This record gives sequence, structure tokens and C-alpha cells, in this order.
Amino acid sequence: MTAYKSGDPTTLNRLYGRAKGKPLRAGQQDLIDTLLPQIAVPAEGPVTAPLLFGDAEGTGRPLHFEIGFGGGEHMAGRADMLPDHGFIGAEPFINGVAQALVHVSGDHGRSLPLANVRIHHGDALEVLRRIPDGALSFAYLLHPDPWPKARHAKRRMMNDGPLDLIAAKLKPGGEFRFGTDHPVYLAHALMVMRRHRHQFEWLAQSAQDFLVRPGGWPETRYEAKARAQGHEVWYFRYRRK
Repeated sequence: MTAYKSGDPTTLNRLYGRAKGKPLRAGQQDLIDTLLPQIAVPAEGPVTAPLLFGDAEGTGRPLHFEIGFGGGEHMAGRADMLPDHGFIGAEPFINGVAQALVHVSGDHGRSLPLANVRIHHGDALEVLRRIPDGALSFAYLLHPDPWPKARHAKRRMMNDGPLDLIAAKLKPGGEFRFGTDHPVYLAHALMVMRRHRHQFEWLAQSAQDFLVRPGGWPETRYEAKARAQGHEVWYFRYRRK
């Protein structure tokens, strides 16, 4: 595959970026070995609330899906706020998965374990394709890798193929949340979202709506790092039409 191959993440069929970083600590490795198999998204078949959480058919548990959850701070925070909702997160970086498992397990006894989270270590799009159309109440894409070089723009998750897929999986009135601190990605995302105005309504009435983190939107480690480095952070909420 060349760097100039056309397409986007739905057609490239390849994960970019790091798969692992520093060696895992013993406790993290233990969670990978023991907890992850218990809460992993099944490798095949439809991804639904009844299959993931044992709900009876038709109970209507709202489903949330986070694309690339990093260290899992946002996913765990939202899951703790909304215990009767179901949260699915996908992340290819094993160190991020390990940190998310720490949160899910109760942060070393500082909080209760989260029973409403399921994790996929790997490609988010592979899981997203298996979620029935109209099944999601929320989808999140927070501080994705910006791939700032123009020739790598096709690797960005904010592209037409992924957005069409997200739109298909969200129920009418469902919400897509996007956050970034990278100005190149910001400009690209706004350009792409203009092409999807038939699918999404931007929920912003003033600049404050995208310059201030909304309530119920837990901070991620990447956002905290960006702020510490003096970066501006932007928050976007879109409603599925």
C-alpha cells in the first residue's frame, strides 16, 4: 500500500498508529488476561444490547459507542454517570485498553466496578459495522490522531465513509460528539461535516457551545495534555436527523 492510495478508513482496511507502547505493569497485564475476556465484544455476530449485557429483547437500553477511547477516562466517566446505559469502546492501543480496564475494574478500589462497559481491542469500524442500523444513542470521536500531513488525510476518522457509517448506526435524534485540539483536523472536520448536513444538525448556538466543554463530557488525558501545552480545545455536538 502506498501513502497516496485514495480512500478513507472504511476502504483502506488498515489500522495506522501504535499498537503498543511501554511494557504493561503486572496489574495491567493481569486485567488484560482476566477481565478483558469477560467484557470483550464478541469476535463475530451482531453487536446488540441483549447480546452484550444480557438484556431482554425490547428493553431499550441506550447504547453508546466510543471510537478510539485512549485511556478510557471519558468512557468510564460516562458509564459511571449513566449506569442503565450500555457503553462499547474500541481501541487498538493495548496500553490504552489496559488503562481503561483499570477504570472499569474500579480504579484499584477507589470506586465500584463498571458493569455496563464492553471493550474491543482493535478496529472500531469492524465493530461499528456489526451494530444494527439505528441502534446507537451516542457516538464519540474524541481527540483522534490528526494525521496532519495532507497525504495522510485519508487516514482520519472524520471522513465521508466513517461519517456515513456513524449516521447509519445512530437513531434519529441520537448524538455524535467530536473533540479535537488540532487546528488542521478542526478545519478538515468542519469541511467534511458540511457535506453531511443532510444527516447531522450542529447543536451550536454560539461560540461558547464549541469552546467550552459541555456538562456530562468527562475530560480525557489527551485533552488535559493539550491544555497543559497551551492548546485550544474544540467540542462539537451533532444531532442525527
